[in-house]
Parts: sequence; C-alpha cells; structure tokens
Amino acid sequence: MGFTAAFVDSIAGGGGLISVPGFLMAGLDPHIALGTNKFCATSGSFTSSLKFASSGKVNFKLLKYLIPFTLTGSVLGVTIVQFISPDFLRGIVLVLVLIIGIYSLFSKSLGRKDNFSGMTKLNLFYGIVLAFSLGFYDGFFGPGTGSFLIFGFIKIFKFDFTKSIGNAKFLNFVSNISALIMFSLHHQIQYKLGLPVAIFMIIGARLGTKLAIKNGVKIIKPIFVTISLAIAIKMMFEL
Repeated sequence: MGFTAAFVDSIAGGGGLISVPGFLMAGLDPHIALGTNKFCATSGSFTSSLKFASSGKVNFKLLKYLIPFTLTGSVLGVTIVQFISPDFLRGIVLVLVLIIGIYSLFSKSLGRKDNFSGMTKLNLFYGIVLAFSLGFYDGFFGPGTGSFLIFGFIKIFKFDFTKSIGNAKFLNFVSNISALIMFSLHHQIQYKLGLPVAIFMIIGARLGTKLAIKNGVKIIKPIFVTISLAIAIKMMFEL
C-alpha cells in the first residue's frame, strides 16, 4: 500500500488515502500511524521532487519566493492545531475539494498547455497567499493540500499539469518537514515499520514521477480528478 500510495501521490497527490489506512490495518495506533505515514510520505515526496526538478518541471526562481511563506504557514498551523480542533474546517474543505474535482472533470482546457509568461507582482502576490495559506492548512489539517496546490499553480501561474504538480510537490515537501519534526519530537514515528515502507515509497515515487513526466496531462488529469473526488468522499464519511 505504501508503494501504491507513493506512485499515485507523485502523479496527482492524495497518497495518504491509501497509506494511512495501510498503517492502521497493520495495527498502529492512529497517532503513530499518522506520524509514521508522514515520515514515509516525506521520503517519497522528496524523491518525487528531485525527479521533477531534474526534468526541468520545477521553477526555482518562483519557489524561492514561496518556500519561506509555506514554512511559516506550516509552523503556525502545526502550533495552532495543538490548541484548536480542526473539525470545523471539514465542511469548508469538503466543498472546495468537490468544486476542484468537478471543475477539473468538465474543463477540457485545464492544465493542457503551459501558458506561464513570467512572474508579475500580481501573480506573485497570489502565489504567496497560496503558499502561506496551504502551508498553514497542511500543518493544521492536511487532506487535499496537494490538490489545492496543483489547482492553484494552474490557475495563478498558468502552468500545465506536469509543471504544476512538479512545483506543488516541491512546495508540499517543504510544508511536510515541520509536521515531520513535530511527530518526531512527540515520538509518534514507528521506525521499525516506517523504514521498509519508506524504501518502497521511494521506489513508487520514482516510477510514478517518471510516468507523469513522460505522459503529461493525459495521465495526470484523470488521476487528479479521481483523487480529488476520493478525498471529498472520504471526508463525507468522516463528517
């Protein structure tokens, strides 16, 4: 399940839908399952990020402005979640994920072409808001972060799906670091199980990224739509 989760996550995000239930099925306590999953998923997303970067699908000139805001947002989110229940976010996020999934399903032109024409003060401002907000959200709550980032990069910067997921994956990896540190400090990572799963996640991430780069929108879009709607369905059952 770790291999499959990383394979899917490297193409369209949402791998936690597969890996977290896998750790729970293995008998881990929910908090330990989340911490161990974060450790393994971060290993997979790091591998995927490197592959996208080496293929020229990551815009570091842009990300150097966004990464500090993602880190700041993530640290704040992880800190605040210790005091406030994230349950009130579920309804809002459910609606937003559904909108993204349905819009992507029916929009024929979404993410098909790379129409990025450079950074402007306006798109950089929107990008910073996106980076900070989703960094905070990922630290505070989490589900659907990858979908929101991919959609945001397409709408704000006019990237195609392949470049959007490359940049989203790298930014998501950055926001995962703070959560991973927190789980580690609270001793909520089961390394005995996590290390072998992480190895298979790295393999899955490499294969998934290679497939995404090679096939582009024709494989990314249907998986992206499926994952977005699957996240929404999962959240419906958790309400």
